[in-house]
Amino acid sequence: MKLFDHTLGRLENALDVRLSRQNVLSGNIANVDTPNYRPKDIDFSAAMKSAEQRSHTSALMASGESSFAASTAGVREEPPVEDAPALAGSGGLDGNAVDLDRTMVALAENALQYSAAARSASKKLAMLRYVVSDGNS
Repeated sequence: MKLFDHTLGRLENALDVRLSRQNVLSGNIANVDTPNYRPKDIDFSAAMKSAEQRSHTSALMASGESSFAASTAGVREEPPVEDAPALAGSGGLDGNAVDLDRTMVALAENALQYSAAARSASKKLAMLRYVVSDGNS
């Protein structure tokens, strides 16, 4: 069994993306009464792929293969924020396209997934603590 696998790094990336998405969705709710506002969202899959590529680049930096990439080490990039796909018939009389019910559902779903990733990271760290302590909790 490999002690330090990529699980914690992926969970860290997932938590970062979920937190950013929570902030974007909260911003949509805050702008529910703003005329002509278009809701924003973060594509979780694309953001995770981007984070994985950055992690891979960081691993290359650690092995000394890239001097340019070393200048960006430790810099956390925010996932790309995009306009949320428009729904047929969406938009109020003032041009605001935020659907409060759908946004609240997306917010709750994202919070649950953030919580699951946080619990997974906690369990992984608990396993590492157990191993380090030679099974003497």
